[in-house]
Amino acid sequence: MEKAIKKYFPIFLLPTMIAFAIGFIVPFVYGIFLSFCKFTTVTDWKWKGLQNYLRIFFVNGKLDTTFIHSLWYTALFTVVSVLIINVISFLIAMALTKGIRGTNLFRTVFFLPNLIGGIVLSYIWLMIFNSVLSNFSKTIVSTQWYAFWGMIIVVCWQQIGYMMIIYIAGIQNIPGELIEAAKIDGANSWQLLRHVTLPMLMPTITICTFLTLTNGFKLFDQNFALTGGNPAKMSQLLALNIYDTMYGTTGWQGVGQAKAVIFFILVAVIALIQNKLTTSKEVQD
Repeated sequence: MEKAIKKYFPIFLLPTMIAFAIGFIVPFVYGIFLSFCKFTTVTDWKWKGLQNYLRIFFVNGKLDTTFIHSLWYTALFTVVSVLIINVISFLIAMALTKGIRGTNLFRTVFFLPNLIGGIVLSYIWLMIFNSVLSNFSKTIVSTQWYAFWGMIIVVCWQQIGYMMIIYIAGIQNIPGELIEAAKIDGANSWQLLRHVTLPMLMPTITICTFLTLTNGFKLFDQNFALTGGNPAKMSQLLALNIYDTMYGTTGWQGVGQAKAVIFFILVAVIALIQNKLTTSKEVQD
């Protein structure tokens, strides 16, 4: 049976590989090619070389800081959201694995926001924010920082429950003998957390950090629905900036595609570095 599986494995793999090539590899490679072209449709293109990449930063010979602003704004947003989501979800997971009453109910309640779509969720929170801020003659887009913390609240509220479930699974997977042995050796709660729980949870931390990191950089729907990039594009995250370039400015499709390529490289490099750093701290069997 095993020999038959090895023999016919390429045949069964072929349909999946063809679908992967058609749905991902070909569009990806063609997208990189289009980033060097001026185009209106994918078949109507004209080679421009590095001109699109230069136009990201310079327009009519003048420095355009829109993309740079979106870059550091997105980086700051990602760092803050990753820290808040992982710390709070871990603390909730620790609390819900202590055998308290109503644990299953709490898990369900915390996870429910993740089931709501980002667009719908953002419109609901938009009404909440504006109704509260109206008492101070403000709105969510009065400043870029109102928009920033508004998006932080929405994203954290939506994702904490999902990460909590992953942390709970990781905590429950820690061998009970290790906990008991540490307690017998006289370890207090802090020592138990630092020397047993966290080291054993590093694979889980790697997963949660990777997901929150990539989600932070790729965030689009909440940004689009909650702030729309206002005021004056100051609350645009990278994904919305690329969308606005592609579809909001005539003749800038190639520039938008060039931004998308830079965006992909940036996210891929940061994700790989993060994965390498956290994986290196995992406890080896």
